[in-house]
Amino acid sequence: MPDPSAVAVFADLREEGRELDSLVGELPAVDWARPTPASGWTLAHQIAHLHWTDRASLLSLTDPDGFGQLVQEALKAPDSFVDEGAAEGAALPPAELLARWRDGRAALDAALAAAPADARFPWYGPPMKANSMAGARLMETWAHGQDVADALGVLRTPTARLRHVARIGVRARDYAYAVRGLPAPAAEFRVELLAPDGGGPWTYGPPDAGQRVTGPALDFCLLVTQRAHRDDLALTATGPDADRWLDIAQAFAGPAGPGRAPQNGPQDAPQDGPR
Repeated sequence: MPDPSAVAVFADLREEGRELDSLVGELPAVDWARPTPASGWTLAHQIAHLHWTDRASLLSLTDPDGFGQLVQEALKAPDSFVDEGAAEGAALPPAELLARWRDGRAALDAALAAAPADARFPWYGPPMKANSMAGARLMETWAHGQDVADALGVLRTPTARLRHVARIGVRARDYAYAVRGLPAPAAEFRVELLAPDGGGPWTYGPPDAGQRVTGPALDFCLLVTQRAHRDDLALTATGPDADRWLDIAQAFAGPAGPGRAPQNGPQDAPQDGPR
């Protein structure tokens, strides 16, 4: 019988893709050239990047040798392969890019559903199970969807699907330190987040932890995907280690990103990984 938690994240990934599709599916071609908050990336770059990463995920699930070739190509240009992949897709006519992204999402959905539950599949970091890969794809889809929504001036309603993003953000705590060459705190943190639907809270870590982060789940997800500066978010850190974490947190793999500037501050710098 399928793992209910895996089935849930697969369904949530499909819904996250549909929500973003509803923002871009009927746009005129000229709007695909709109700049987004990610420096140098248009709306087309955002969708192209998602398509590129969906294709990499599909190869990981169905063609490990083919995925290995992608990794070798990335190693040749570790500082530019993300931008190059996005630029290649963004150069396509918008209708073609949209069709490819839709087809890729459908193929990935089928491959995730067919994947053995306990199998681990190669990735740019540690190998992942299918449900973890789906959670990572949801995180990226939501984060890049936020850039698209911001570019279009659309205010999205946060949903319970953010629990997948929040969980990755918490689990990636030590990675944020490691990628910056910093030692991670030895003790676990307590994270308490107010669910977007008014339920919750979503809690992580021991209740008696001395280092704590509290606030809305949406704000935490915006922080760990580096879609907003902490100064613009209603997050509270208790303890110096928790306070430091909020300055460097990132849910995505890859080099440390500079994050977003505070609102009305200077434009953010180019970065690798999810922008």
